[in-house]
Amino acid sequence: MRLGHINFLNVLPLTYGYTHLGIEPINGVPTFLNRELELGRLDVSQISSIAFARMSDRLTMLPDFCVRADDDVQSIILVSRKPINELDVERVILTSKSATAQCLLKIILSKAYDARPIYETRPVDINAPIDDDATASLLIGDDALYIYHHRPTDYNCYDVGREWHRMTGRSMVYAVWAARNDFDGVEGARALIKRAMVYGLEHKAEAIRAELPSRPFTFEQLDQYLGGVIKWDLTAAHLPSLRLYYKLAEEIGLIERAPAIEIDHRR
Repeated sequence: MRLGHINFLNVLPLTYGYTHLGIEPINGVPTFLNRELELGRLDVSQISSIAFARMSDRLTMLPDFCVRADDDVQSIILVSRKPINELDVERVILTSKSATAQCLLKIILSKAYDARPIYETRPVDINAPIDDDATASLLIGDDALYIYHHRPTDYNCYDVGREWHRMTGRSMVYAVWAARNDFDGVEGARALIKRAMVYGLEHKAEAIRAELPSRPFTFEQLDQYLGGVIKWDLTAAHLPSLRLYYKLAEEIGLIERAPAIEIDHRR
């Protein structure tokens, strides 16, 4: 099985579980894994939620697992020279690492603020997050989490998860696990991921302590982030939020059509 894994802190328990089980997945940022699954170089992977919509005719969504947040997400941050309601026609730099976050920000700026900025995708430097030719930048993952806890005083910082919740009143599903339709090991993959996740959650404190020497966070910050902010269970109750995200993405032309999504937890 060719297994993809996003190498962000938001799935640290799973990373720790994989290591304990001796599993060596193919690691990468979301956009890399999206592409690898599309090209058939992965059998099953965690991918951006929007990527599933774009490939839904070729993929099966695994039940049980996702990366979601009910309100603040902490690790998707818009850094801006201007208030968020003043970004119309400004240049906004989008991180090249995540497709879901890019689309989510476009939906929020369009639907909540009636803004049509000039978007450009390029790498974002955490030490100088906004280039001279831009007004705002979108950061995700560990870089965004750092900004969340070390907010620059000369910029406006917005938690994009909070903005989504303010606009919709709903949670947000940022990533899902999916398998190619021609992969016949879905149940084995599901069992393996569950086993690794259970182990990682049972040993979450150990996983966090192992990361602290190389991370600019405290134990308390990561402990609250992992399980308090970020959650990993995907149930039928979360599908309406995902369907709304797809509906709004279709409305502003980010996907051709919103896919019908159902998951069978009885399997």
